[in-house]
Amino acid sequence: MGQTFAQKALARAAGLPQVAVGQIVTVKPAHLLTHDNTSAIVGKIDKDLAEFGLISQDLPIIVLDHVIPASDEKTATGHAKVRKFVEKYGVKNFFDIGEGICHQVVVEKGFARPGTILVGSDSHTCSYGAVGAFATGIDRTEAAALLLTGETWLKVPPTIKITLRGRFSKGVGAKDLVLRIIGDIGADGADYAAVEFHGEVANLSVEERFTVANMGVEMGAKIAVFPVDAHTIKYLKAAGVARSAYEPIWADKDATYVRELTYDLAQLQPVVACPHKVDNVKPVGDVAGKKIDQCLLGTCTNGRLSDLREAAAVLKGRRVSPKVRLLVLPASRGVYAAATKDGTLLTLAQAGGVVLPPGCGPCLGAHQGILAPGEACLSTSNRNFKGRMGCKDAEIYLASPATVAASALHGVITDPRKELAAGPRSRVARKPRRAVAASSRVGRPVAADLPVGRRAPKGRVASARRGRGRAAPKAAKPARKSARGKARR
Repeated sequence: MGQTFAQKALARAAGLPQVAVGQIVTVKPAHLLTHDNTSAIVGKIDKDLAEFGLISQDLPIIVLDHVIPASDEKTATGHAKVRKFVEKYGVKNFFDIGEGICHQVVVEKGFARPGTILVGSDSHTCSYGAVGAFATGIDRTEAAALLLTGETWLKVPPTIKITLRGRFSKGVGAKDLVLRIIGDIGADGADYAAVEFHGEVANLSVEERFTVANMGVEMGAKIAVFPVDAHTIKYLKAAGVARSAYEPIWADKDATYVRELTYDLAQLQPVVACPHKVDNVKPVGDVAGKKIDQCLLGTCTNGRLSDLREAAAVLKGRRVSPKVRLLVLPASRGVYAAATKDGTLLTLAQAGGVVLPPGCGPCLGAHQGILAPGEACLSTSNRNFKGRMGCKDAEIYLASPATVAASALHGVITDPRKELAAGPRSRVARKPRRAVAASSRVGRPVAADLPVGRRAPKGRVASARRGRGRAAPKAAKPARKSARGKARR
């Protein structure tokens, strides 16, 4: 009998020829992710660490991202404790404030690799299934034990198979797909199950796969995983991960599944998850006209370069409603740099967006964009629970970057297909005279900076609108000064 991805991954990690669903196995994960909660985790084992030490300096990946910069003394004290722990025990993989959201950083720095086991004290660790990793969240006590022992136990999950067909139509994307799935099977429809994506997955970019895998936990899944293909290999190469550094795993053709579903991407439409449950999903037309006070573009679900570009395509040359606050949250320093270089952030800022530092920002409701009683926010984040953004008397709606951008223009929930069909209107600034390379040069190449499967040739730069290489124009002659020109500046 064939084995699923989860069975193969856990069997390999446990050193067993094969495993059965429901079997308990002991594994040694490649890495353990923690973030601001590191201070609470190590606080559980201070005496044990003093006596036995850290099992491995390379095991932990620590990213300060949830409340950055520190918003109060308590948070600052926690951050200081994390820095002291890192220094005392020589933790190799530490990323201080400003580097980005932990899940984006893990991928950009090449820690998430196909076929490996990664666990994290954050439920959205399942994001790394986008590149073929077995990645799942664990609680703080398990994380503390891992720091001392380097191993943990996992139960082999049953698997749900989802087959994808066709391509997205204009104005529809990965966020609409995953919300549609969650709406269909429910927030508990995949409880402790692995979810495998099959079919024409090549029609989804790796960044789109991250959006889908990220929300696997919102349907209750233990993991959500995509097969490794040419797109994955090129994406990882851009992140500095050589093909020889990993051995992909995928399910056997005769593997057994507890449920099978099929989705035709061309038949999907924009959807919105309404308060206060992620599975309260409705077509955008059913909630069109709903007044909103704030829009959030970004987070670990939709804060990558392609997401920001998607919103910028809707907002280019236009201004958001004066009754709406548009918050823009790049997922990492690399994404921030790339979106700055190609003009995406300029477009969003000129449209009225407020750009926040790379981090979790208002998503968890600790700071930056907390809602007031009676307000409504349309967000590209992954959760809309009551009180999620800091106020139990506010409402949170979830949607794609295109839907959020279109809605920000009008101050009410809006179908993005209408705006994309209309195209950009009057410009708010002169068109840049030079195209700017989209890839970041901050450190080594950042995978999120590059279109999937494509690099700009030497001597050419990437088009900010399509990511296609084209020759850089010669330096333009200084423009004549005019009253009109001054006004635009």
